Amino acid sequence: MSVAHKDRSAALDARKLLSEVKLVPVLVIERVADAVPLARALVTAGLRALEITLRTPVALDCVRAIARDVPEAAVGVGTVLEPADLLRSHTAGAQFAFSPGFTPELLIAAEGGGIPFIPGVATSAEIMQARARGYRLMKFFPSEQLGGIAALKAHYGPIPDVVFCPTGGIGGHNMKEYLVQPNVVAVGGGFLTPAADVAAQRWDAIRDHAKGLRAQV
Repeated sequence: MSVAHKDRSAALDARKLLSEVKLVPVLVIERVADAVPLARALVTAGLRALEITLRTPVALDCVRAIARDVPEAAVGVGTVLEPADLLRSHTAGAQFAFSPGFTPELLIAAEGGGIPFIPGVATSAEIMQARARGYRLMKFFPSEQLGGIAALKAHYGPIPDVVFCPTGGIGGHNMKEYLVQPNVVAVGGGFLTPAADVAAQRWDAIRDHAKGLRAQV
């Protein structure tokens, strides 16, 4: 299965986007009604690249709502596990896609279409496999559990042409240390949107929290 796209020239430049925003909110949204106000709060804070994880039944409905009502956002998806996830996400209006890992079938599907795909990697072998298929931007996940900054430094020596968006265990306490690494273009995580604020629909608090973190980078 491949993801068809009639105008491939219109595909988002994911590496450029991530290099500009530096911080990618990883969002697990339980209510469709929260999607648009949450996206608006984050975009206002300067974080326009949003990863909606495919972990809830309403995830794709949230993608559709944000794509329709918050055009200044670059809405993408995460937790892509199989080719069908790419197809559904593309149809919903997603502009990029992250996966926690990859399979040969997933790479083949991603090569066919208009959603920039950022495969997840955890080892040197996986980085080399994805690199051999033409990928130079990857998700390093779960970063802290894999050795974090020390591991990324180790990968940079032999594979300097691959860059990463690490997620997993990253927060305000260590994001800046990650972002100064030469092979890190951005970091992602749920730390940008405190779960208690999302549950209480405190959009102004989320905006101010995200804006404060964005100002640090």
